[in-house]
Formats: sequence, structure tokens, C-alpha cells
Amino acid sequence: MALLEVRNLDVRFAVRGGDLHALQGISFSLDRGERLGLVGESGAGKSVAAFSILKLIAQPGYIAGGEILFEGRNLAAMSERELRQIRGNRIAMIFQDPMMTLNPVLTIGTQMVEALKAHRSITTQAAREIALAKLRKVYIPSPETRLDQYPHELSGGMRQRVIIAIALLLDPEIIIADEPTTALDVTIQAEIMALLLELCEGEGVALMLITHDLGIVSQVTQRMLVMYSGRIIEQGPTREIINDAQHPYTQGLINALPQMGERGRRLYQIPGSMPSLRNIPTGCPFHPRCEFATDICGQDMPDYVTSGNVNVACHEVRKLIDEERQMQEVKS
Repeated sequence: MALLEVRNLDVRFAVRGGDLHALQGISFSLDRGERLGLVGESGAGKSVAAFSILKLIAQPGYIAGGEILFEGRNLAAMSERELRQIRGNRIAMIFQDPMMTLNPVLTIGTQMVEALKAHRSITTQAAREIALAKLRKVYIPSPETRLDQYPHELSGGMRQRVIIAIALLLDPEIIIADEPTTALDVTIQAEIMALLLELCEGEGVALMLITHDLGIVSQVTQRMLVMYSGRIIEQGPTREIINDAQHPYTQGLINALPQMGERGRRLYQIPGSMPSLRNIPTGCPFHPRCEFATDICGQDMPDYVTSGNVNVACHEVRKLIDEERQMQEVKS
């Protein structure tokens, strides 16, 4: 049994004029110790999917359907009291901006000790010792000094290390990292991702990494989901997708990477932009931007088709697979 299994998740926002569909039919799983990437442009639904797992969607958002099974228990049906035993304890989350996560008027030590005491019956001194151990684990220099400092006294990279240390406080089985390197420069980004990878491999923690950076996904994750307009359009082993992407949108994301461009020529850009929740196209939501789109793409949402170890939602991919199968049947 998978550690985490999401089945047909449907998330909506209740607004004047009718509900807006933020997620539709999202299904995926996460095994113990596995590293999973969620990829897509801004507005694809990545963060909504992550927040939904811990029921952190703020009103007017709500989970309209589906199941979120953690060790077989449906998180979507749990009360707030039951979820308190899961959030931060067994499933931890790293948010985009550490300055929005850390309380600016409390020392690092106070925040770490309070997090521990909220979930465990433990003395302040014992909690402080655990906090020190976690700060050492994320390679923060002079951890005794850092415990008594305030967030503004630390650099951006140091604050993000503190956030990771807080996520590790209660030895969770899953860490959800939502764009954990967005506010950091490239050098610090690499250090933080290397740290997360080391911790996951050393501690056996499952990682769900939400990002728009395919370069990071290719280096860190074992499996990836590509999201577009609230749907998963391609999922499978990371290496297989990066090396031979099937969906035109995934191909566009890979072609847009700077290293894929030719010297002296403009970088590739997918035409158009992500549709708003109020104006999601009929059929395949990517069809207005797709160079391979046909009439059926604007009429029907494609079902998943399997190509190798990858599941893809694309009419053209299904057509190519069917044609190849027919050719093989003729030859045989």
C-alpha cells in the first residue's frame, strides 16, 4: 500500500456566478522514501494540490470530491482535531517564503520549542536539545547562537535551512516542499536542494517537490507529474519523461529550458498563457496553445494512454500509439 494516495481529487472555489474548478480528477500516489515532483506553470494547480493534502485550502476553496489516503485513512474526511496529529507531525510542509513562515518577533529557538511542545509532552530543555540536533543536521553553523536569534538576523539561505530543520523536528514520513528555493539565488538554491536530497535519502523521508523548474526536478525526483489547468496531463518516471516527453506541453517546457536553446538565437517560448479558472477551454485545456491540436482536442478531454511507463492525456499521442499498434499487427 502506498504511503499517500490521492484519488480523483476535485477542489473548487465557491464564487459569485458559480464554482471555479481548481483541480479536476487528480490521482497519484507517493511511496515511502520516494521523491515526487509536481511541475507546471504558475496557475497549473500545483500548490492547490499540496495544500489540499493537509486541508489548508482557505475559503472560499473547498474539497468537492475524491479521497486523500494517508496510510489508508482519508485525510479529506478528518476533523481538525484529527488533522492536528498529522500536520507538522507526520506530514510536514516547507513553504515558499521563509519570512512568511517564521514569526518575526520570536527567536528561532522559541518557535522550534513551541512546535515540539504542541505535538509532544516534553520539557523545554529536551525540546531545545532536539532543536539543536536538527539545526546541526541541516548544517547551520553555531546552532547554539542561532537558537537565540530572530529570523531577520539570518540570511535567506539560513532561514530556509531553519524551515527545513523545523519540518524535520517531529521526524515526519512526508515532506511537502512548495517552491522551496524561489526567493534564493542560484548558488543557495543548489545547496538547499542538495540538502533536501541528502535528508530524504538518509532519513527515508518521502518528498513531494512542487516547482516550475524542470532542472531541479530532473536532479532530485524519481517520478514526476506535469500539471496544466488543474489536471495531471503526464506522469511517470522523471528520467523517462525528461528524455522523451510525450505531451506537447511537457515538450514545450523542456524546450524552453535555457540549455536547450542555440547560442545567438531567442529562447523557445510556449505561445499564449495558462487560462484562468473562469475561462478553462473545453476539451483538452492546452489545445489553444498546442501546435498539434485537431478538432477533437477542442471537443473532448482525452483519457490517459500508456506510453512506456508514462501515462499521458493527449489525443495525438493516443492516435500515434494506435497507428503504431496497427502497423505491428499488419507486420505480424
